[in-house]
Amino acid sequence: MLPRLEVANEGLPLPTPNASGDELFRLGLLYSTGQGGAPLDYVSAHMLFNLAAMRGSVEAKVYRKELAGEMASEEVAEAQRQAREWLAHA
Repeated sequence: MLPRLEVANEGLPLPTPNASGDELFRLGLLYSTGQGGAPLDYVSAHMLFNLAAMRGSVEAKVYRKELAGEMASEEVAEAQRQAREWLAHA
């Protein structure tokens, strides 16, 4: 369960356990730009890019690295924690 994403915007679909790297990447883009009904949320975006990279998205690795440069180390740690939590429930 991803409480952060549920609270952020109920109108966006939550990633399913079988979401592809491309699907996770596209959702991360929405959160990283605050578009498509998603709030601007770097922690959620980083988490999604991390998961997308784990599922083979090369683009997600690039975006994750760029985004991490804009974030505080505590925010990156929180995004990583959320990714681990998502994986544990997937």
